Amino acid sequence: MVGRRYPRTGTEPVTARSPLRLRLLLTSVFLPLFVAGTVLFAVWAAGSTEGDSPGSGPLTLLSVVCGVLALTAALDLTVVLRRLRREGATG
Repeated sequence: MVGRRYPRTGTEPVTARSPLRLRLLLTSVFLPLFVAGTVLFAVWAAGSTEGDSPGSGPLTLLSVVCGVLALTAALDLTVVLRRLRREGATG
């Protein structure tokens, strides 16, 4: 029981499965949206001048946030595809 607060009971932790097809669908939809958001906000921030509303600071922040979300979605897509490939090979 090292590292566990409570002992495991039942079979849920052993047999739990992630909905890989749903994750694949969501990642396939949102990855292009986050990439487009990153590019859109970066171009908008580069073209903004002093006194524009919103300024280049918030637009740059939005671009970075979209970029981080796009990177997260790309990593999730990689994990999901690897797991689906492994699941197809064994089953």
